[in-house]
Amino acid sequence: MLKIYNTKSRRKQEFTPLHSGYVGMYVCGPTVYGAPHLGHAKSYISFDIVHRYLKFLGYKVKYVQNITDVGHLVGDGDEGEDKIAKQAKLEKLDAYEIAYKYECEYFEAMDALNILRPSISARATGFISDIIDAVEEILDRGYAYVTEEGNVYFDVHKYPKYGQLSNRKLSETVSGERIDIASDKKHPEDFALWKAVSPQTLMKWKSPWGVGCPGWHIECSVLARKFLGDKFDIHGGGIDNMFPHHECECAQGDILTGCVPMNYFMHNNLVTVNGTKMGKSLGNSMSLDKLFANYGAMVVRFFILQFHYRSVVDFSDDALSSAKKQFDKMQETILAVQNVTSEEVKPLKLAGLYDACIAAMDDDFNTPVCLAEILKLMKLCKIYLTEKDMQALKEANYIINHIIKDVLGLMFGNIKVEESSKEVEELASQRWQAKINKDFAKADTLRKRILELGYEVLDGKDGYTLKKV
Repeated sequence: MLKIYNTKSRRKQEFTPLHSGYVGMYVCGPTVYGAPHLGHAKSYISFDIVHRYLKFLGYKVKYVQNITDVGHLVGDGDEGEDKIAKQAKLEKLDAYEIAYKYECEYFEAMDALNILRPSISARATGFISDIIDAVEEILDRGYAYVTEEGNVYFDVHKYPKYGQLSNRKLSETVSGERIDIASDKKHPEDFALWKAVSPQTLMKWKSPWGVGCPGWHIECSVLARKFLGDKFDIHGGGIDNMFPHHECECAQGDILTGCVPMNYFMHNNLVTVNGTKMGKSLGNSMSLDKLFANYGAMVVRFFILQFHYRSVVDFSDDALSSAKKQFDKMQETILAVQNVTSEEVKPLKLAGLYDACIAAMDDDFNTPVCLAEILKLMKLCKIYLTEKDMQALKEANYIINHIIKDVLGLMFGNIKVEESSKEVEELASQRWQAKINKDFAKADTLRKRILELGYEVLDGKDGYTLKKV
């Protein structure tokens, strides 16, 4: 039975979907104003695991993610500059160019990490009319007010449950902690639903309150409701956004639908760099492009999976280098197994190990414990390869395909063999096994024999290729 740590209750709870066999899941997407970094990898790999495991369990998953392409200011308050507009000035592009440029980079990076695409990926700018309608609803219910400047604020003091998610008292929820508090608010804690903008602003829309753009928090409430309904199963996001963003979502959603919309709120933890919080503003953000070039995308994914999603991931070059060595060994073993057999059977001999993997994933998606079982499997596979235990190798193949690849989302490439004689293929397989066993003298002897038969063995990252000479 799957158990999920629910931030709302501060405990693990058995997962029971609202509708049998179906899961509605919403995860806060990126603000597209800069290159994707390790923090993005941590967050979206975490929820990719949730997505994959729910599908593995047989659920039909509707996974919705937003793209914040307007409205997110530099800081948590309601004064300051839009992040996208600020980056547009720096790069001498317009805001729409910036948003599209970094949205494309985001998806390219997520694809490289083998993160499944959401069912729906919705840009905030595509749903302005829905956002305006939602702001009007909140105003009509008496929980917001319009200022002379044309701003619309949620009146936190009229909503006594504010603080229910973050466990903050109202006196601790000042929205302008990082920047100046907007001067036209009734209370410092109130947050923007709609912001007036200057005539020079490119991203602006007409509204009943004047020309402006949505506040940051309202888009998630609107998009979740539009695509998942008034009540849905899981909401995911970063723990750094629990307050104010997710707290505001709970308040808005409650007013719009009559209930706090999500049954389970899941939060993934942060990334640190050598023990220091990582962030673009701190100048220590780790670009995924650079990490992919140095280590490979699958090594980054493997590294992230070594930590529970609710744990802090501490990055260092030493940690990534260590992860690469482990991943390379795993890749070598898996390719050796799948070169021997492409068949799979449900585990009998390996049933205990398979069940341990499932138990780990059922326990709030505990990937590090699951990986520990996988590393045990890799050691066993080396024995099975040596003993030519085909039944065990077929069982191992089942776990490789269904747990390592389908659930954990790790990819290893393929061993490619051009058309050749069975003798050559057998010698190539023996050579590969010798290489795994670090019997390099035998591997060299087999390579020479293969060459005498008219073929060259070309080793690569994903295995080997036989080429006629």
